[in-house]
Amino acid sequence: MTVQTARHLGIAIERPIEEVYGFLAEPRNFPKWAEGLGHSFKHVEGMTWLAETPMGPMRILFSEPNPYGVLDHAVIPETGAAMHNPMRAVANGSGSEVVFTLYKRPEMSDDAFAGDADWVMSDLRRLKALLEG
Repeated sequence: MTVQTARHLGIAIERPIEEVYGFLAEPRNFPKWAEGLGHSFKHVEGMTWLAETPMGPMRILFSEPNPYGVLDHAVIPETGAAMHNPMRAVANGSGSEVVFTLYKRPEMSDDAFAGDADWVMSDLRRLKALLEG
């Protein structure tokens, strides 16, 4: 397997890390800000959820809550490979940084990759507004 092109997209949030991580570690909060991940979340079991995504229904497997700020999740289509999404929340002074790693899938055009990056940044700005509001 070759190394995929990746972009690290982040945003500063003027809220304590405990609050930011606590909000993000709860999967039912994702539809409140992550339009790119979908809507209509339904809990399956453990950290597995079903969502209606822009690419159709998919399972989403979230990381277990942890003390390290890890918020990784995998989006799993009915057919095809899982899309792994590394995500972190880290302290930055009295606030936080949220960083999302976006991978370019092999079949993806440069324009589509740029569009996905724009969508992720839009979601991160929505998260910032929600938590700082």
